[in-house]
Amino acid sequence: MRRIIFLVVLALLLPFANSCSIDDGENFQFVTLQIVDAELPDFFEPNQTYEIKVTYVRPDGCTFFQGFDVTKRGQTDRDVVAIGGVLDNDTACTQAIEEVEASFQFMVLYDQEYHFRFYAGDDANGMPEYLEFTVPITESPTGN
Repeated sequence: MRRIIFLVVLALLLPFANSCSIDDGENFQFVTLQIVDAELPDFFEPNQTYEIKVTYVRPDGCTFFQGFDVTKRGQTDRDVVAIGGVLDNDTACTQAIEEVEASFQFMVLYDQEYHFRFYAGDDANGMPEYLEFTVPITESPTGN
């Protein structure tokens, strides 16, 4: 009986074995995108979630936003990098540079001020540059 179940499962999964082929015509690579602005609140309240809006540069028509990489450097220190995917194909891409807004949700867990560094690109020496923000903590009006 186990052998029959195994063969049935194998027969059902076999058509999907080739569906994850890397060579399906769409190849891409991940890149960092330059952040030019971030919108943070004037203060945080503990145990609240906030939407943080970020403006990044889309360098051409073949680069697509993939998300944010938020790295915890200390208890309340965060580095934020916008990640893009660039298609590696023969399709002609527009060379139009545009600023695009995206956002992510951030939950405040600690009762200490938060420090954010948003990756803004590299300087002339290849060193990373950041937009830096500090957001203080305030108690909720109800005292919770």
